[in-house]
Amino acid sequence: MNTVSGITLRGVQAVPVEVEVETTGGLFTISVVGLPDTAVKEARERVRAALRSVGINVKGRVAINLAPADIPKEGALMDLPMAVGIACSQGGIAVKRPSLFLGELALDGRLRKVRGAVPAAFLAKQNGLDLYVPTENAYEVGLVSGVTAYKVATLSDLFAHLRGEIELPIVDQTIITDVEPEADPDLSDIKGQAAAKRALEIAAAGHHNLLFVGSPGSGKTMLARAMRGILPPLSDKELMEVILLQSTAGLDASILRERPFRSVHHTASTVALCGGGAHLRPGEISLASRGVLFLDEFPEFNRDVIEALRQPLEDGQITVSRASGSVVYPAKVLMIAACNPCPCGFLGDSVERCTCSPGTLDRYRRRLSGPILDRIDLHVSVPRLMPDELVALSGKYGESSAVVRKRVKEARLRQENRWRQFGFQSNSEVPEKILKKYMQVKPEVKSFMLQALNKVRLSGRGLSRVLRVARTIADLENSEWVETQHIAEALSYREGEALSWMK
Repeated sequence: MNTVSGITLRGVQAVPVEVEVETTGGLFTISVVGLPDTAVKEARERVRAALRSVGINVKGRVAINLAPADIPKEGALMDLPMAVGIACSQGGIAVKRPSLFLGELALDGRLRKVRGAVPAAFLAKQNGLDLYVPTENAYEVGLVSGVTAYKVATLSDLFAHLRGEIELPIVDQTIITDVEPEADPDLSDIKGQAAAKRALEIAAAGHHNLLFVGSPGSGKTMLARAMRGILPPLSDKELMEVILLQSTAGLDASILRERPFRSVHHTASTVALCGGGAHLRPGEISLASRGVLFLDEFPEFNRDVIEALRQPLEDGQITVSRASGSVVYPAKVLMIAACNPCPCGFLGDSVERCTCSPGTLDRYRRRLSGPILDRIDLHVSVPRLMPDELVALSGKYGESSAVVRKRVKEARLRQENRWRQFGFQSNSEVPEKILKKYMQVKPEVKSFMLQALNKVRLSGRGLSRVLRVARTIADLENSEWVETQHIAEALSYREGEALSWMK
């Protein structure tokens, strides 16, 4: 490998890019080859001005080759390696060992923060390379242990370091905060809705998808936001995956073990939700991986957007294919969707009368297809609160989020211990073949399921999801065996009051 290298991003992976520079006589010009995009081409002026600020006046015809030449390079990631490569070519400095350089240059030689520092740190660690990053990227690089990285504030400091005149500060290990965030809102602050709170606990324990159906103002959004307070903290492996996605998207990497929560507006496009674009970027479903994706007003999303959720909800990952190539992003999300039972919002309401015509109701129902509803494990009705519940101004309502979180963490631990040998963490991830073999169902449960399936309409996928939810309910009760009451409760979330509006 060349001693001067940068990176380009393909999905969440950093691909090394060697910077080759040739200087010949003639009128001054800088040409860049190797599939650079507009931002990389414009770096020529930034690089020239930054080099001039440190006393290096570039002369002659400069040709820069970014290898491998068949991989597109985009963004400002290549500013610093191009400047170092030109400086080496002009005889100003020398890089003694293979190194990765990352950073956007200001005209006066300062380095600005860029995205992709965490993927670059993993690449440097795997290949034993030194890594030079802007000071603002240092804290996220410090989350990756075992990498030799240096903080660079200006181009002049970097060149002085390479000449041996000064020693750049080494990136310190970033301390990950294990303090659990305060629940906002707390479950005990939410009035009523005992059934919905129970569904939240089950969804959090087994990483199951959840649909809330209720009239306006019944508390669907508040319940969804309360999910953050009962989810267990991220493990080390999950935290690295989340940080990798955040760095790839250019977001500030979190140093908390709090799971991501992404709330998406119903006007979002398919690209915004699933990822892609002219320059491949992770979408909202990937940025919510290992956490919660909240889709309020679910039927108001474009049908194409809703249907695009099918594959990632089933597989836990999403493949984005474009002319420039294909990338795979993680998409292990807990999806919470919320909707009204009809366009006016009052179908089946105990107080208000629904004013929707049969045709309007039929069009509204068709916005959510059967395959999408089949991939949602828990369908929960959120009824209107009674007047005495609404006017209550003080007191707590049920268990706190901290108490529920403790049960959820214990249930998750049981699942991890059970499925670790197969490489899974939660019940929702386990394939049907393995689930049925190891879920430990009592004999009388099978006859109950046969009777229930003669009355309840379930597909093969729907039955598998019922079994996964039942296994989670048993884990919450610390039961090794799945019993009849666990199956009955799981079935109630598939064919209950919440889906009556779809019939």
